[in-house]
Amino acid sequence: MTTTSMSKQRLLFNGADWDFPTLQRVHDACEEIALGELGLDVYPNQIEVITSEQMLDAYSSTGMPLFYRHWSFGKHFAHHEAFYRRGMRDLAYEIVINSSPCISYLMEENSATMQTLVIAHAAFGHNHFFKNNYLFQLWTDADGILDYLNFAKSYIARCEERYGEVEVERTLDAAHALMSHGVHRHAGKTKVDLRDEERREQERRVHEEQVFNDLWRTVPTGKKRTAADVGLEKRRLALGLPQDNILYFLEKSAPLLQPWQREILRIVRHVAQYFHPQRQTKVMNEGTATYVHYRIMNRLHERGQISDGNFLEFLKSHANVVFQPNYDDRRFSGFNPYALGFAMMQDIERIVTAPTEEDRAWFPDIAGQGDAMSVLRDIWADYRDESFINQFLSPNLIRQLRLFHLYDDPEQEEGILVSAIHDERGYRRIRRQLSREYDIGWIDPGIDIVDVDLAGDRRLLLRHNVTNDWFLQEADTKLVLQHLANLWGYDVLLQEIDSSNEVVKEHTASPRRPIQ
Repeated sequence: MTTTSMSKQRLLFNGADWDFPTLQRVHDACEEIALGELGLDVYPNQIEVITSEQMLDAYSSTGMPLFYRHWSFGKHFAHHEAFYRRGMRDLAYEIVINSSPCISYLMEENSATMQTLVIAHAAFGHNHFFKNNYLFQLWTDADGILDYLNFAKSYIARCEERYGEVEVERTLDAAHALMSHGVHRHAGKTKVDLRDEERREQERRVHEEQVFNDLWRTVPTGKKRTAADVGLEKRRLALGLPQDNILYFLEKSAPLLQPWQREILRIVRHVAQYFHPQRQTKVMNEGTATYVHYRIMNRLHERGQISDGNFLEFLKSHANVVFQPNYDDRRFSGFNPYALGFAMMQDIERIVTAPTEEDRAWFPDIAGQGDAMSVLRDIWADYRDESFINQFLSPNLIRQLRLFHLYDDPEQEEGILVSAIHDERGYRRIRRQLSREYDIGWIDPGIDIVDVDLAGDRRLLLRHNVTNDWFLQEADTKLVLQHLANLWGYDVLLQEIDSSNEVVKEHTASPRRPIQ
């Protein structure tokens, strides 16, 4: 047997064509490298092949395999489809679901090389990150999410049949508007077992039929009482204030909502909580998956399981994935998380295996340790984007990416200033400032519900603690507050508080019609 024929026998596939036995061979080969050589720990894999239209549909419903109906998903579908059909936008090669089993969707239009890349990227890179990162372990229930989505879809469908599509849609519209303020941001709350939520919903319904909210039974309807009569601390304690999870507060305390509406708020809140870790780990998650697929694809080529032609196809696709436009490029819209994450993973590998004296001074704990995968697995488990960048962005990579920090002070005549250059102090400032761009505590507005006027008109009081002189956008604030007032059923007042604790702006909204 010639060397050429032996090489062909080792190849996982020839050319661009593939079938399902090919996908099985590819998966098994990737699994052998991922688990045996890279030491990854993953959920069981489930591979689904879908059409481009199904991929567009998945785009439109936040990538979930089972989801309730809402008009916004159709709107997003029409938008993505129009751009895709005109050739103005490409589709993702895959979508991966943080569940157990981990579901990876592959487009049937992909070539055999791209299917291999996607399996390595999603079924092993993302899969390992989902299973091992502490944020996902703390906040998400991978075993129960699919059952919960099935329950949510059927529950909302039953509500539409019983209460009408218009009323359900109005409740969902309001809940979606407040979705970013529907998560528990601190670890004091225990993770919910989503598999048990359907039974708990039935128990809540039975309980609601037997009792009513005693707090609102005692609200006076006659002559107004003074604030002293009610007692600020007692009132806040009874309502669990201050509270930054607005959907949670409305679910528990909104006086006019029906039990089915509270359950819908709960559903939207659980979905928001499911995506909360992904918002905090975009760079790390994509960087991990990109690094893993790069290692696996190179290893398959070294072992003779991918031909030179197929490997060149992979390198072209990989280069597109990690492409970072320059700041003056029309395509620039910030840092490409794939590019930044992959560059940092490769740089950490260099520091661990071939450090310079500068690396030893900046990273004494990992420099020269030798086992890059062991270090990376620990990092993938213990960090999120903000802390990852602040801890591991090296001076070498800062120089390589040519990063610097500009400061625009309107009070300075000089205008835009370069406040961080390539020296030790500048490196620390650059990575500290870049890490802040990925800190949701820094970029998301901090809004708390602080009080309810039980003795008067039941007005809900919220406060926005302004940081860095970033005020809320007037138009968006008006729309979101209107949804909040509709759910609450009474007036809403939002105050913006500056660093000296002074009220700078006020926004108000009154319910147009209570959601019933």
